[in-house]
Formats: sequence, C-alpha cells, structure tokens
Amino acid sequence: MHGDPHQVLLGDIGGTHARFAFLAEDRIGSIETLAARDYSCFADSLAAFLSRHPETRCFGRLLLGCAGPIEDGRCELTNSSWIIDAAELRAKFNRAAVRVINDFEALAWSLPSLASSDLFKIGNGGADATAPMAVLGPGTGLGVACHALNPGGEIVFASEGGHATLPATCRREDAIIEHLRNRFGHVSVERVLSGDGLVNLYEAIVAIDHSSAAHKSAADITAGALEGGCAICREALDLFCAMLGTVAGDVALTFAAKGGVFIAGGIAPRIVEYLRDSQFRTRFESKGRSKSYLVDIATSVIVRREPAFLGLQRLARMTPDR
Repeated sequence: MHGDPHQVLLGDIGGTHARFAFLAEDRIGSIETLAARDYSCFADSLAAFLSRHPETRCFGRLLLGCAGPIEDGRCELTNSSWIIDAAELRAKFNRAAVRVINDFEALAWSLPSLASSDLFKIGNGGADATAPMAVLGPGTGLGVACHALNPGGEIVFASEGGHATLPATCRREDAIIEHLRNRFGHVSVERVLSGDGLVNLYEAIVAIDHSSAAHKSAADITAGALEGGCAICREALDLFCAMLGTVAGDVALTFAAKGGVFIAGGIAPRIVEYLRDSQFRTRFESKGRSKSYLVDIATSVIVRREPAFLGLQRLARMTPDR
C-alpha cells in the first residue's frame, strides 16, 4: 500500500453525480462533478477522475460520502446500481485507508462549521449551540442525519429516515397518498420529497383531478410554479414545501434538534424564497401540543455549494488514521 496519509481524496457520491476533490494541507482543491450515468460502476468513475488529475495519485486515504445505507464499509446506492465497497477499493487502488460513510453523515459533520452566509434562514427560531442539530434534504433521494455533542466530543447519527412513511394532514393529502399507495405500495417520505417525488405529486394531482395536463419533468414543474403559469405545477410545489415542513418538524422532534434543523440537497437552495413564503414553517410548527417546542427551533436552507465536502474535511481532520 502506498500514498501520503496526509493527502486525502474526498468523494460525495449520489444517485445522479459523483463529485471528487483532493484534500492536502487541510485545503480542499477544486471539486469535479461526473455524471453517474456515464460509468458502469463507481471504480470506473474514480479511475476516470484520477486519469485526468495525475497530481492526485499520491493520496493515501479515500473518504467517501455515499447516498445509501452502509454495512461493513459497503454501500449499495439507493437510487443507482452502483455498489461501493471499501475492501474492493483498497485492493483495486492499492490504498490502506478507505472509509465509506453515508452522504448525510458527511453533511451532518459540516453543520458546526457553517457560517451565517452559508444559510438562508426561514422563520424566527433560534439555536442552542449545545443541542443536537438535524439535517435533511431532498435531491435524487432524501437523506436525514443528526449531529450531537457527547462527553467525548462530537457524534453523528446517520439514518434512513427518507424511507419512513409519509404522513398526511388533510383530505387532499389523503387522496394524493392513496393514489401513490395504489401505484407504489408503501409511500415513503422520499416518494414525494425528491426530484422524482415532485413529479409524483404533479402526476397524482393530474390523475385525481382527471386533468389532461402533459407530463412534465421536475425542472419543468418548478419553473411552471415559480413563473406562475401553471396551476397544477404551483399546487405540486406548494404541497412539496408543506410536506417538507411537516417532515422537518417530525425530524426536529425525533432528534430533539434544538440546535437547528437544516435543509440540504439539490432542490431547496433553488427555491429558497418560494419555500420561505410557503407553508413550510407553519407546517414545521404544527404539531399540536408540541408547537411551543418547535416555535423556538431555527430552520435554515444550506445555500453553501457542496457542503458535504466541508463535513468530509472535518472528519478527515478529526480521524487522521482512518
């Protein structure tokens, strides 16, 4: 095995993109994004990155945040056919230290280092610096994690919270979930709070209302809502924001996240003003007897580009031998 253990190759690996950056002397280099569809397996994407950046071949450690559950250093991506296995990567790339963690675990490690300029705050809640902080975010899928302090320092809890059952709060949502249940069986949070989820919401509205509206992509739905020219797109995005608020409130209660709830992922940063003016915050707080508990908790969208790399950098610094 070879390589400089002080030089770390970082990766943020999702269902749509694989992103890589080189960490040397505690500085992150430029981040390169590769389309997952262009490579049959993860190792091919990593090899392609290394072939274009020969200066990075001296890295001694590989630290990857991956969009899926981790078991014994192995991840089967939830929304991709890729399998990422630390043992296989050690052998193939001749590196002693390869660590695979959940992508939202990486995001949770970034939370203590985020500046106010990295955040778009929604609502008037505050943050207790000693309390747990939770992060969730819709993108290709939906991830959930929590950062907390303990007597030994910091700890992060990864989860598969995106696959929890989606709740309804009114008859319209009952009807939408019933439609999605007939289509998918189990209706998880991720079935609506993701790029495909926004399409699912739109198509459910079309079906329930017996509309003849044309199929649209998530980008088309978002544009139709923001521009105000499509009532169905607007309702779909309104539902998306409201349901995100409901789920974010559930996450806050689950983790006792008085340190704040942070929204990450590829969708929310593009619609921050719409999200602020939506039912997101009202639904976040609408938990009956627990409303007073949630009113005091801050909610923010992470608008910093590629925040997972900040978390990977912190983790690399904190665990220099892994």
